[in-house]
Amino acid sequence: MNSIERFYATIAYEPVDRPACWLGDPTPEEAKKLCAFYGVEDTKGLKRVCGDDFYAVEIPYHSPTCNAIFAAFDWYMNGSNVDTEHRTLTADGCFAECEDMDDVLAVNFPWPDPEKYIDPELCRKLVDEAPEGKVVMGMLWACHFQDTCAAFGMQTALMNMVAEPEIVHYVDEKIIEFYEKALRIFLEATKGKVHAVLIGDDIGSQRGLMISPDLVSRFVIPGAKRLIEIAHSYGVKIVYHSCGSIVEAIPQLIEAGVDVIHPIQAMAAGMQPENLKSKFEGKVAFCGGVDTQDLLPYGTPEQVAAKVRELRTVFPTGLIVSPSHEALQADVPAENVKALFDEAGKIY
Repeated sequence: MNSIERFYATIAYEPVDRPACWLGDPTPEEAKKLCAFYGVEDTKGLKRVCGDDFYAVEIPYHSPTCNAIFAAFDWYMNGSNVDTEHRTLTADGCFAECEDMDDVLAVNFPWPDPEKYIDPELCRKLVDEAPEGKVVMGMLWACHFQDTCAAFGMQTALMNMVAEPEIVHYVDEKIIEFYEKALRIFLEATKGKVHAVLIGDDIGSQRGLMISPDLVSRFVIPGAKRLIEIAHSYGVKIVYHSCGSIVEAIPQLIEAGVDVIHPIQAMAAGMQPENLKSKFEGKVAFCGGVDTQDLLPYGTPEQVAAKVRELRTVFPTGLIVSPSHEALQADVPAENVKALFDEAGKIY
């Protein structure tokens, strides 16, 4: 099987020669360390040699104030909301003092137009750089729930979801429209060359959902469903990201049409592979499972290999083996990453 065949078989719960695997998106420090360990020049070379089945492409976004689509909104209206390393959802955004729709409209927020800042030709170029046979995954993120939290400040946003839902829905709608347009631009420019798109919102904590299932159904799922429908209309699968314990929200994500849940955050409540399999086998595929909180940073290669064997036993198919967070941190030894891919790559 090649990577693309393995990916489609995995998400369909069909037999595979070995699990599909994704390295994720290592931090620059970790990527540099891994490249040195494997003796390659860049992450493209790294993915060729380590056994990664995926090639992730960040949807290119370049505005006068921002070079990352996941930070496209200048919620502080100061022209400098571009610090992707230290941005926060908790600081007051420009809608923090709004109490009704008149207040929201009076802010006169400059909603960005993705058509101005996404170059279709650059989209095609970045996708065409993917190594032959890899699963090309567009990284849209489209974290409309998190963006809405940042627009108000998280505490205010969550309170307004109950007390003033109209103003939250208005801001959320504008954000969703932005991501819908961005997704269409990207998929139209790369038609037939992209296999999956990653979207999502962090709605889980270590112990459970951050908001109630009812609020998830009202403020998270509708936007996700609209993006999923666009992707599916192009024949593209959806990988839905949320950190934390989201087991209570998975039925809603399945109903919305999600193809793959990412990640299995290994140490979060209810996210044990056995529990997920018993509840959702055949209904949705998963990605993750190799703990990045304790095992990958502090474990031994032998322990990492043992965890991969365990995951393969629970999920002989239906699971993309991957670190339980897409951004591998610099505290993960390269030897442990190699152990993950070596064990996952074995043909039993």
